[in-house]
Amino acid sequence: MTESSVNKLLNGDSCRRTSNGLKTSKNGFVKNHCLLQQPHKYRRPRDKNPNVPHNPSLYKKPFVESFEETPLMVAVLTYMGYGILTIFGYLRDFLRQWNIEKRHIARERDEQKDFVPLYQDFENFYNRNLYIRIRDNWNRPVCSVPGPKMDLIERSTPNYNWTFEYTGRVLKDVLNLGSYNYLGFAENKGPCADAAIEATQAYGVGVGSTRCEMGNLDIHEELEQLVARFLGVESSMAFGMGFATNSMNIPALTGKGCLILSDELNHASLVLGARLSSSTIRVFKHNNMQSLEKLLRDAIVHGQPRTHRPWKKILIVVEGIYSMEGSIVRLPEIIALKKHYKAYLYLDEAHSIGALGPNGKGVVDYFGLDPKDVDIMMGTFTKSFGAAGGYIGGKKELIDYLRCHSHSAVYATSMSPPVAQQIITSMKIIMGEDGTTLGADRLRQLHENTTYFRRKLHDMGLIIYGNEDSPVIPMMLYMPAKIGAFGRQMLKKNIGIVGVGFPATPIIESRARFCVSAAHTREMLNTALDAINEVGDLLQLKYSRRERPLPSLGWMSDESLLKD
Repeated sequence: MTESSVNKLLNGDSCRRTSNGLKTSKNGFVKNHCLLQQPHKYRRPRDKNPNVPHNPSLYKKPFVESFEETPLMVAVLTYMGYGILTIFGYLRDFLRQWNIEKRHIARERDEQKDFVPLYQDFENFYNRNLYIRIRDNWNRPVCSVPGPKMDLIERSTPNYNWTFEYTGRVLKDVLNLGSYNYLGFAENKGPCADAAIEATQAYGVGVGSTRCEMGNLDIHEELEQLVARFLGVESSMAFGMGFATNSMNIPALTGKGCLILSDELNHASLVLGARLSSSTIRVFKHNNMQSLEKLLRDAIVHGQPRTHRPWKKILIVVEGIYSMEGSIVRLPEIIALKKHYKAYLYLDEAHSIGALGPNGKGVVDYFGLDPKDVDIMMGTFTKSFGAAGGYIGGKKELIDYLRCHSHSAVYATSMSPPVAQQIITSMKIIMGEDGTTLGADRLRQLHENTTYFRRKLHDMGLIIYGNEDSPVIPMMLYMPAKIGAFGRQMLKKNIGIVGVGFPATPIIESRARFCVSAAHTREMLNTALDAINEVGDLLQLKYSRRERPLPSLGWMSDESLLKD
C-alpha cells in the first residue's frame, strides 16, 4: 500500500529542551506539544519518541499540551518506595498467616479451603498492604451540595484505616477541587433546581418502567430533541446511566468480525463495552496518530486473523478529554485518518461536552469541525450539566437501530423526570435559549479559571499534565506516600482534592487531579493556590523546570505510613 496523503502531513516534535533559563530534569527533556507555531522547528526526530505526530494544517487554533518527563531521581525513589512497601507487605502477610499480627480482612474458613476461593489473596495484596495506608483520602462522606464548596462528615479510624467511625462533627465549607462540576450547575437553588422541583411535582421521582413499555414520557422526547439540536445531529437518545451508555451500546454496534481500535487511556466503560462486543480489540498509543494509522493500515492489508477476510467494520474509539491526563483528543487528525481509511468514529465526550468550545458543545465545537464527521457522538450529563445519565447522537438510522438493539434502551428503567428536567434547563441556559447570558458567562468563566489555575501551578514549579484548555488538571506527586500526605495536608487547610495512584495510573506517575469549575471565584482559586504552594514546599513537590532539591523518600514522607 502506498503512503497515505494524511501521513505525509503528520510531523511534529514530541520533546524538546527547556528554555528561558529554566533547568531541565535529570533526563533533560520536557514534553511540550504546540501546534500552529513554526512547523519546521517541531519536526519529529526520526529515532526518538514518535509519541505525538502533528498535522498543523488541520488545526484552526493553537493546540498546546505538556507532559513533562518524570525526573530520573524521582522515578528511582518512587520505585524504591513501592519496593520497600511491597517487602514489608509480604512480611506482614507472613505475620498474619501465623496469627502474630491481627487479621482485619475477610477470609475463608478452614472447612471451605477445598472450594473455589472467594478471596484471591495475591490479587488483594495491593489493597491490603498499600492502599489501606492512605484509604482515608477516599470515600469521604459529603453532606451538602457538591458545589464550589461542600460539607464533609468527619471520620476517625481506631485501626489505621481498616474501619472508620464518625465523630459527629461536620467540616463546613470545604473548597471542592475534585467534582466534575465544570459549569457550576450542581446547585440546590436557581433556575435548574426550581425546574427540577416542578418536574418532581408533576411526574414524581421514578418512572417504574422502560422506555419501550410504559416509561416513555414527553419530557424524555423533549430532552432527546434538544440534545440533537445542541449537538447538531439528526437524532439522539438519552440513557439513565453514563457508564452503561458506553458499556451497553458498543456491543450493539459491533460484534464478531469487527475491529475496535481503542486509545490506551480510554475509560473503563469503553473498555468493558469493547470486550462485551466480542470484537477484535487493538490498542494504539495515547493520542498517537502514527500508531493509529499503522493499525489502520495493517487492518486493511491483512484483514481478519487466519482467514484474512476484510473486517466487517473498523471502529475507532476515543475520548474528548482524558480524565486522568487532562489531554484533548487530536480530533482533526483522527477524522482525517478515519475518512481516508473508511473507518467509523466513536467519540466519548463525557468530560468535554459543556466544558470545551466557544458554545460549550464539546471537542467538535472546540476544533470548529462538522458534527457529521463523527459517526457516533456519546456524552454524559453527569459533569457539565449537574445531572445523571448519558446520550448518543448521530444519524436517525443509527438511533432507530439502537432503540431496538441497545440493552440500555430495552431493559433499563427510564431516566428520572427531575433529572431530565435538570438537563433540559441547564442545556437551554448554555445555548442561551433562556433569554439570558448566564450560559455564555459560565463558559467564559470556566475558560478564565482554567487558564489562571494552570498558569499559577506552572509558575510554582509544579509538574502538571494536559492541554492548556482542559479543566482537568493533574498535578504530579509521583511517590506513593505523597498521595496520602498531600490529601491530608490539603484537608487540614479546608480544601478537598482527589488523589490518584497505581493501578489507575502508571506506578511512577501518582498525581492529584484538580477539576476547575465556573463556580469557583478568583478568591477561592487563590486560596487553593496558596495552600498548594505551602504543601508543595512541605512535601517537596516542585520538580518542574527549576533546580530540584533531592526529594524526600516518598515511603517515609508521612508518619502514618510507618504505622499499621
